[in-house]
Amino acid sequence: MILVTRLDKQRMYLNPDHIICIEETPDTVITLFNGNRYIVIDRANTVISRIVAFRARISRRAASGSIKKYLGRIRSSR
Repeated sequence: MILVTRLDKQRMYLNPDHIICIEETPDTVITLFNGNRYIVIDRANTVISRIVAFRARISRRAASGSIKKYLGRIRSSR
């Protein structure tokens, strides 16, 4: 999820996989698959950078190969 700020200064998290396009008129308009449009304060370049950083974080976690302690628990057989 990426953080964006709406015009009323409300912070909101969006799923970048649902974004169809980002338009930069005087304001930045983000359009989602479901037709919802959000006008945000953040510039298009900033939103795109956040999307790239989000995807890079996901790729790093997937490639690390390390199992988190809570995910690697061994179940005891009864």
